[in-house]
Amino acid sequence: MTDTAAPPTTTACPSLADRTAGALAGAAVGDALGGPVEGWSPEQIRERHGGPVRGIVGPWHEDWRTARPLAPYHKGDGHVTDDTLMTHALIRVYEQVRDHLDAYAVAEHLVPDLMTHPRWIPELEAEALPLQRVFLAEKWLVTRLHYGHADPREAGVGNIVNCGAAMYMAPVGLVNAGDPRGAYTEALDVAGAHQSSYGREAAGVLAAAVAAACTPGATPDSVVEAALALAKDGTRTAIEAVCEVAVKYDESEPALPQLRGAVSPFDTVGPEYRRPSLGARRPSRLHSIEELPIALGLLLIGGGDYRETVLGAVNYGRDCDSIATMSGALVGALGHPVPTEWTAAVSEASRLDLTAPAEALTAVTREIHHRDLLRRRAHEAAFAALTEVR
Repeated sequence: MTDTAAPPTTTACPSLADRTAGALAGAAVGDALGGPVEGWSPEQIRERHGGPVRGIVGPWHEDWRTARPLAPYHKGDGHVTDDTLMTHALIRVYEQVRDHLDAYAVAEHLVPDLMTHPRWIPELEAEALPLQRVFLAEKWLVTRLHYGHADPREAGVGNIVNCGAAMYMAPVGLVNAGDPRGAYTEALDVAGAHQSSYGREAAGVLAAAVAAACTPGATPDSVVEAALALAKDGTRTAIEAVCEVAVKYDESEPALPQLRGAVSPFDTVGPEYRRPSLGARRPSRLHSIEELPIALGLLLIGGGDYRETVLGAVNYGRDCDSIATMSGALVGALGHPVPTEWTAAVSEASRLDLTAPAEALTAVTREIHHRDLLRRRAHEAAFAALTEVR
């Protein structure tokens, strides 16, 4: 008698292209969801929206063109912010260089991209130079590298220490998919042109976490483990503190006050986000940016579910567009789906192609990996000759 039972089914491992597309879409959607409530507290968000935010919402103020402190930016209605603008600018640098990047690539390619190429800026509802939209911490790149002629590897020294570099570092993790240490090292070099101290460290750890998330079989736990294996000083301690709290929850909403409590000793901004303390954003080996530990904690709570993870980031408030950008990139890199209705809505509202950058970065990543193999083989051959028994 023949066995007619169906063969066991296997779940296909998401490909490099799948993970790259998921990470970049996940980051952009998180950015757009968090933008309209950035800077506010969870209590203010609930009061303004009659409960937690559950999707795309409109601007905080109806008179957004003139209302302070956000004028003239149209945050909300599916518009991405400078987190996504900078992410896509970094991808364009990879397209030009077609190899691993360093601080000199930032000076030679990213800075001219910000200064000389008008692009559609969703929050301005107009074509403009990206430089006219990015925050002061990103304008620093132009000030120091173009006008100040600083050494690219040291240009980040003196800038405010914040999440400015970390928020757009996911492409470095994707280029180094499966190699967290390589992503960490490359991101530290790239971010040296922009940030110092724990801001630069966070950029390296975020890139490493994205690379770890791309590893077949990766889980939120393994991503956090990879981040902790590389993180230094206050960044590591802050991640540990936040994740010790996060593992006690399987829903983000009740965890938000506890997550804030866990990260607050490491966060220099202080309780009033729009009124930072006098010690805010200065170099330190004891402190950490707030955004990265919270993004990793919410990744654990969400267990890979995009809605739970990213909406937790959005309703956390404070710098929630950057937290949602980071956590969205991590969930997407794990291969978990980003809701298509949100992807479509953000793409349309922001007049943004979320597919082309992922396709371009995937192609470049394959080229870089091929070059890495050739370089590795040349090294192996040289080492074999050096150690040959005579």
